[in-house]
Amino acid sequence: MTLARRLLLLALLALVALYGAWFARDAQWVAFGVFGLPPLLLAAALPRAPAPVALLAGMVALLWFSHGVMVAWTRPPERVLALAELALAVMVVLAASLPGLRARFSRKHSQPKV
Repeated sequence: MTLARRLLLLALLALVALYGAWFARDAQWVAFGVFGLPPLLLAAALPRAPAPVALLAGMVALLWFSHGVMVAWTRPPERVLALAELALAVMVVLAASLPGLRARFSRKHSQPKV
């Protein structure tokens, strides 16, 4: 597994742990199911199909990022958890994008000779 995939896996599992801590006091665990289950499923599927899972994780991370901004802005008691969610969402996007960024910027672009 490449470094980017390992970082993605680590970020997804860290999100699961964050949501577990965040919603531990919720008696029905519904909130954990809504927020914690997607990164857990993505982490479980990552070794089998890395490219599509990375793409999907990057897209879902935009929702996690938006949620973190909303909570950090509107609920001061939960600001630290929301900022952690923001950081992990950015890590997911960067880790999911790293192989494409490497491929894009590592090529030697030769100028066509006229």
